[in-house]
Amino acid sequence: MYMLRSFAILVLLIACSHTVLGQKDRKLTAYLQTKQYVSPDVGNFVEIQMQFVGHTLNYLPAENGLIGEVAVFIDVAQGINMIASDAYRLQSPLMVDSIVDDFYDLKRFALQPGIYDVVIKIQDLNSTSEPVSANFKLEVESFHDAISISDIIIAESAVKGNEESPLYKSGYTILPRISTFYPQELSHLPAYFEVYNTQELDDSIFGVKQTIINTETGKEMESMTRFSKHSVAPVVPVFREINIAELTTGKYILNYVIFDKSMLELSNQSYEFERSNDIQVIENYAELMIDPAFQESIHDDSVAFYLTSLIPIAKATQVRAIIDEYKGKDKERQRRLIQAFWKETSGVNMYEAWIQYKSQVQKIQKMYATTFQNGFETDRGRVYLQYGPPSRTFDRENSSSEYPWESWEYNKIGVFSNKKFIFYNPTLINNNYVLLHSDMLGELKNPRWSYELSKRNTVNGNVDDPNQFNPNSFGNNGREIIGY
Repeated sequence: MYMLRSFAILVLLIACSHTVLGQKDRKLTAYLQTKQYVSPDVGNFVEIQMQFVGHTLNYLPAENGLIGEVAVFIDVAQGINMIASDAYRLQSPLMVDSIVDDFYDLKRFALQPGIYDVVIKIQDLNSTSEPVSANFKLEVESFHDAISISDIIIAESAVKGNEESPLYKSGYTILPRISTFYPQELSHLPAYFEVYNTQELDDSIFGVKQTIINTETGKEMESMTRFSKHSVAPVVPVFREINIAELTTGKYILNYVIFDKSMLELSNQSYEFERSNDIQVIENYAELMIDPAFQESIHDDSVAFYLTSLIPIAKATQVRAIIDEYKGKDKERQRRLIQAFWKETSGVNMYEAWIQYKSQVQKIQKMYATTFQNGFETDRGRVYLQYGPPSRTFDRENSSSEYPWESWEYNKIGVFSNKKFIFYNPTLINNNYVLLHSDMLGELKNPRWSYELSKRNTVNGNVDDPNQFNPNSFGNNGREIIGY
């Protein structure tokens, strides 16, 4: 059984046909994560942090606006023994002029080190839907007697003071950021953690080292490494605001290490996140030293083909360079650009990475190419190259009421889990499957995908219910197969 020390989970409450304020129930969405800390007075405790997506609640009239309300049920058990529980109602902020923000809540439970079963239920009280349930195993570690670091909180905002707030911690009121994805618009990463029991050291100070590591290359971002000194104490809160404006698109680990005056590592803690920031460029490839083995792997008649095959995995700035060189038709420069791309993305392993990718390009060329598109130019080819082979596939080439379609499921894409892609062939010719819908971040999302899939047999539609005129029928079961 997978055990969690710190986690984030998406809870989705499926809407029913009940009507509130003249509209169908919205689909309540909430995010949960746990963090672990220690208090000198209490000992180990766990925080359950919750973020409710404001626009997904159902609202009722209130003075000067609208109010949503949820019921939250939390049970923490060990075997048949109930260790802690809570049940309460929580109101949203006042919704005015159809504008509502997300809102947050936090519950703390004092828990001894050990393994617990946690069940959380959330009910939209303005909906007749059943409450959603999340259950998981939580492993609580002991911070109480050793020099150690708490879990790391990344803040949406952090201000000093306000001890009355449930979000108050060691001098700060911290609104937690539960998502681990950081788009280009976010230039700072405010990190908070606590260091415990440093008073046990034979010195009055200790050191903290901050590093950020690119998980794809294994390289430490040296310009972002920081050292600091702190006075010893039972609990030392540390707050850092890290500028990530120059951090390029990729997956990273923020790591903190505690060390003594002899530079002996005492404890460490890390936080994984994903960054989207389209500033990455390819180095000056015109002056690149040619690798004969690399260049021999690309025949003259296929240089342009393999150059443009990089587009599915390239960043926007790299795509522009690729297209410019493709238009220039200078094979020597195209060869250099291909090599520079793999040197930039894979370092010393560039040749091995390139040969593996080349094999995948050849594979999807056979599988997905059409009379007017190379395999990597098709939606299926692009998704395959960008995310790898799917964990599971389902295809329906013949249906009495649906276009030919395929669904791809991925157990894991980076930090994301259980993602789906739906492709279909509305032209009915030439193996030309196009992406219809996906729940992967950054991909095409089409809530009317089921309607589009059966468009030959359905007309009209409804913005609130895309499947109003698309009931399940013989041969029309895409929604049932795919699961939403």
